[in-house]
Amino acid sequence: VTQAAATQQQAPKDAPNFLVIVADDLGWSDLGAFGGEIATPNLDALALSGVRFTGFHTAPTCSPTRSMLMSGVDNHEAGLGTMAELLGPATRGQPGYEGYLNDRVASIAELLRAGGYATLMAGKWHLGLTPEREPAARGFEHSFALLQGLSNHFGADQDAAWSKAGLAPSYRDDGKPAVLPSGHYSADYFADRLIGYLDASARSGDRRPFFAYLPFTTPHWPLQAPAETIAKYKGRYDAGYEALRAERLARQKALGLVSADAVPHRLELARPWSSLAPEERAIEARKMEVYAAMVDRMDQNVGRVIAALKAQGRYDNTIILFFADNGPEGNVIEAPSPRFKVGSPDAALPPAQALGIDNSLDNIGKPTSYVGYGPGWAQANSVPSWLVKGYTTEGGIRVSAFAAGRGVAGGGRIANANLDVRDVAPTLLDYAGLRQPGEFAGHAILPHEGKSLRP
Repeated sequence: VTQAAATQQQAPKDAPNFLVIVADDLGWSDLGAFGGEIATPNLDALALSGVRFTGFHTAPTCSPTRSMLMSGVDNHEAGLGTMAELLGPATRGQPGYEGYLNDRVASIAELLRAGGYATLMAGKWHLGLTPEREPAARGFEHSFALLQGLSNHFGADQDAAWSKAGLAPSYRDDGKPAVLPSGHYSADYFADRLIGYLDASARSGDRRPFFAYLPFTTPHWPLQAPAETIAKYKGRYDAGYEALRAERLARQKALGLVSADAVPHRLELARPWSSLAPEERAIEARKMEVYAAMVDRMDQNVGRVIAALKAQGRYDNTIILFFADNGPEGNVIEAPSPRFKVGSPDAALPPAQALGIDNSLDNIGKPTSYVGYGPGWAQANSVPSWLVKGYTTEGGIRVSAFAAGRGVAGGGRIANANLDVRDVAPTLLDYAGLRQPGEFAGHAILPHEGKSLRP
């Protein structure tokens, strides 16, 4: 089937809309619907109206997962054998390690757009930095995208010092250079932009179904959130990560998410909470308070998007899929890493103070802080699985996921089947009434490896 033939495939008039939401480094137990204590009423309501997947698997890191989501094939086939930031001399530029979504695949956005869908995106891309690899060149009609894998959530890394260090983020607005407006919070602004696209489409009378992609950068480090949201969690985590892990596991058992005899694995890579000095506990508890606020704020913005769809009268025709890109981040992070530089990753970075970074207790969570929450909290958040992001254990690759909306008969049902992020692209095409072509843009493309999840 040629691109022309693929373009001739048109989704039927009653084809569903799609809203795909991706959380960044979210823990399996963070959402209330998966045993968490963080306030996530909007995501919980969706999950409990649909079907929760307890066996949904991804890659252990970010861009490999996103490449499989977009392509429906293994991340090596799609060009992201590992994250571009981790490529070494032996792999850089080799087939399967191009470091971007390659031309052996057609993205799900390209295929849906060819089939008559409006394709909209706001959030993190992480699949290529050059114009021919950006969202605008890979099928998205409208997009506001962060090209790299992380950025300051308040836009405080866009000044001269961060640019000189090679650490400033690259944003694109429909393919044109852009910035995250100063003072805006990432999750708020991404939701603003997606709602704007949806509102403009509704006002114009555009009758095409839409594929809306909302890949948040929350709750990825650096841990930062609005002060009023952080304040909600003051003191909540003073008992420590072992206590939180036990609390969440008990709740998971009550929800039927895990077996009644499930036990947590031993704590790895982290000191027992009881061995920490009081000042260390205060810092660690503050980190988790900020992390919880990030998840909370993401949920608030999901609620805003859902409210917009309902106001437009398009919610009832929308299939919603939510999942995390990998397990929670367990590294100790206190400053930017050279591997995320644009340019030579071997060049030394300026000291954190020269970048305006202040990781003092009272500043953690503010725009000028730069921390992760470390292995203790990460293992609490990955319970009941073993280890965290970066590992090919369940803690790194099994993520919270659910489907809801049009035609999803769930009512809160829990599905334990072994699923894979490669299943997403063929599932969307199946619901859209489209077939994957053998060729696209004048050349052969790889067939989907995933399977449709449509009953």
